[in-house]
Amino acid sequence: MRGRTVIPIKEPVPDDVDSGEPRHPLQAALGQRVRRLRARRGITRKVLAQLADVSERHLANLEAGDGNPSILILQQIANALDSPLAELIGDETTESPDWLLIRDLLKDRTPVQLEAARNMLNKLFGSPEARDHRLDRIALIGLRGAGKSTLGRALAKHLDRPFVDLNREMERLAGCRPDEIHSLYGPAAYRRYERRALEEVLETRPLAVIDTPGGVVTEAATFNLLLSKCYTIWLTAAPEEHMNRVISQGDLRPMAGNKQAMDDLRLILQERTPFYAKADLLFDTSGKAPKECLAAVATAIDRMLAARA
Repeated sequence: MRGRTVIPIKEPVPDDVDSGEPRHPLQAALGQRVRRLRARRGITRKVLAQLADVSERHLANLEAGDGNPSILILQQIANALDSPLAELIGDETTESPDWLLIRDLLKDRTPVQLEAARNMLNKLFGSPEARDHRLDRIALIGLRGAGKSTLGRALAKHLDRPFVDLNREMERLAGCRPDEIHSLYGPAAYRRYERRALEEVLETRPLAVIDTPGGVVTEAATFNLLLSKCYTIWLTAAPEEHMNRVISQGDLRPMAGNKQAMDDLRLILQERTPFYAKADLLFDTSGKAPKECLAAVATAIDRMLAARA
């Protein structure tokens, strides 16, 4: 870079430990991150060992990629380095100065401020649709048993649009059911097919009502795409209704061999609620007949479409 002299710095390797190959790449990467953070703080290994209350030999082994510390020891080292444990383990937001500076700007912000920041970043780097254009594709999100399929088909008929079941699109692409994708190829493959199916629907369906899998919100890139391209409606219900509706459809898998099924369901709903809450519209289907749900949701959509027109 013009006007700047850059002097390369070679990371020193501990000289008092075994110089053989590290036992595992993860250990080698961890050791490198500890050395880099220590260098960034400008402290010696001896000082870090004293601050973290670990032996210098133990720390030397760790930095050489030949240590296998407990999570508690890692927390002590992270505290001594004044760093989050995630940074020590390998959070991608620690990979560059800009990542670190951005992370610091977002630290301790309120949920409202974080949402505003996300929207600004989406405008800067994404290709978000104008709000009125997102109404061309309406996506229903929520756990199984919320009524997405029933309401989605009725809403599509009301709006005279195609109804798209994203699970069926995944099945078409993979040649097997989504649960088989998950069991045969793993969760990573499942999420890839889910993303591909959504991208294809967005490319080929200018108008649609889309029924999405319950876990679509757990993959950030896919959920960002959905939020930017579709008007999203979160359908929710009491946990008991979620479970009863799924079972009434003849699917006994949620209860099979799992006495804690309701507790698991409540925990899933609790953990996903902050993500589902990013939807444009929330509608609780608890205790409501399908026609009542359709009337309420269709009225809200009709009003927005009328305002756009």
